[in-house]
Formats: sequence, C-alpha cells, structure tokens
Amino acid sequence: MYPEGEAALLNPSVEAPLQTDESALVAKAQAGDAQAFTELMHRYERKIFRLGKNITQNTEDAEDVLQETFLKAYEHLEGFQGHSRFYTWIVRIAVNEALMKLRKRKGDRVVSLDEPVDTGEETVKREVAVWEGNPEDQYSQQELQAILDEAIEGLKPDFRTVFTLRDIEELSTEETAEAMGISVPAVKSRLLRARLALREKLTRKFKRKEENVLGYL
Repeated sequence: MYPEGEAALLNPSVEAPLQTDESALVAKAQAGDAQAFTELMHRYERKIFRLGKNITQNTEDAEDVLQETFLKAYEHLEGFQGHSRFYTWIVRIAVNEALMKLRKRKGDRVVSLDEPVDTGEETVKREVAVWEGNPEDQYSQQELQAILDEAIEGLKPDFRTVFTLRDIEELSTEETAEAMGISVPAVKSRLLRARLALREKLTRKFKRKEENVLGYL
C-alpha cells in the first residue's frame, strides 16, 4: 500500500488543481499537497517520457524512467531548494535513471558522465559532405523524421543525451550542464560532436537513398 500522497501521485484519476505558477505548485507539494505534485507531474510527464525514450531507445525502459523519476522526485521533494527550475531538477533525475538503464544492458558501452572530455572544439576534425539539394524537397516530413530518429539512435549515449536535452528539449547550455552533472564546456563539446556525427550520418543516408532512386531510373 502506498501512503495517501503517493497513492494520489500514482492515480491518474485524481484531478489536479488549475495552477499556472510552478513555484507555487512546488511550495504546495512540499507542504504535503499531493494534488499540486500531480499537476507538476502532468505538466512534464510527456517530456520526461520522451527524454527517456530518446536516451534509452526503448519504450519499456522509458516507462520505467518516467515512473522512477517522479517517485524519486516525490520522495526527495523536500531536498529541492529552488536554485534551478523544477523541470531542470527532475530532468537530472531522469537522465540518471536512463543512463543506469543503459549501463545494465549487456554489450552497451556507456561513457561515464564523470569521464574527462576534451572540450577544445578546435580538436574536432571531421570532414562533412555538403548535401546536394534540399532534403525537404526529396522526402516527406514523416520520412525525414524517421531518418532523423534513426540517426539519433546511432549516437553514443553521452552525445545522444546532450543532443536530446539541448536540441530536442531545448534546455539551455547551463541547464543541460546542471542536469547531466558536467561542465558547460563539456556540454558544448559533446553537442558539437553530436551535431557533426548526425550530419555525417544524415549525409550518408541521403546520398544512399538518392543513389538507390537513380538506380531505378
């Protein structure tokens, strides 16, 4: 049996109060208002699920990440000091949960977030081909999204996480650094490498598809 507040958290039928001020909701939740926390959960559950899915590339793992993130946030809510946005705080919990899922997978090498990163952008040397023509003129939005999803899935987990937080979830560089527990220069370096790797993957993908089409003409 869950405590009364926790039961309300896990019960989707509980109606959340109509609040717009996040800090007010957090304060109420910290004071024991389970409905206020439920409102916070409803605000961010889709984003946290999407974040978990983008990092783990697995729906079941993403569902586990979502549940564990909000349960841990609920359990440790008193420790939230308000020095950052509540969303940034729960994103850090979600990132940790997602990366732990990856570490448990056999054969999936994950670079530790504590591992030193070369932050000198000038050391990144990668030749990237220029796309011929506009991909939007050649593929539908659905095809483009599928191609992009496949390319993101192929990124190393630490690069994929930074790319997801910055370019998909649109967190700032500082918020991304806080959520991942790394430095701002490390975020910039990983994001640059992720974008270069994506562009290289997409370039090869578009080129192969174009060659296949031309082969049928």
